[in-house]
Amino acid sequence: MDGINIIIVDDHLLFSQALNGLVSNFKEFNVVEVLSNGKELIDYFSKGNKHPQIVLMDIQMPQINGIEATQWLKENHPQIKVLALSMECEEDTILRMLRAGAKGYLLKDIHPDILYHALKEVHSNGFYYTENIANTLLNSISTKEKKSSIKLKDRELEFLKLACTEKTYREIAEAMFLSPKTVENYREVLFDKIGAKTRIGLVLYAIKEKIVIL
Repeated sequence: MDGINIIIVDDHLLFSQALNGLVSNFKEFNVVEVLSNGKELIDYFSKGNKHPQIVLMDIQMPQINGIEATQWLKENHPQIKVLALSMECEEDTILRMLRAGAKGYLLKDIHPDILYHALKEVHSNGFYYTENIANTLLNSISTKEKKSSIKLKDRELEFLKLACTEKTYREIAEAMFLSPKTVENYREVLFDKIGAKTRIGLVLYAIKEKIVIL
């Protein structure tokens, strides 16, 4: 079939089947497979089946979860884009999914129109990190307009890149040979410059501006 091919990975049968029906009705999109967990996804690829352009990925699943499966795709099929679709809204979970390689993150209670728009954006632009996500996920980014003229100093860039890793703020301070208090100051300065409210906001900004490639 012509169009953009999608694989759905979700262990909740009722939801996955409903999602299959929804996405199948979207113009331009075809659901080629519905799988229950990351292991089934890896098995699917190992059998030489048709590759999708996008994988709609749940996070909490048995055997191999969404984060692990996304990491596997990034390492083995980096051209395939993962759009996370989950009930999980904890900052740590979102950060781990983004670091694993997800190109977008949505909650399952979104409107179908947002899902359609997100799929189109992920396919055409390679990511879906907008203020809509920030507002949905813990108000990560403030609603004030982001300016492309934001200038970051070298040490601010160094802090921002480290903030996109697994390191705690204390570990970042050690890596930068600074006190935790000084690192907190860097964080607050960046929050103000970028318009972020949480660490997720910093990570999303770094991804959008291609300061880091996750």
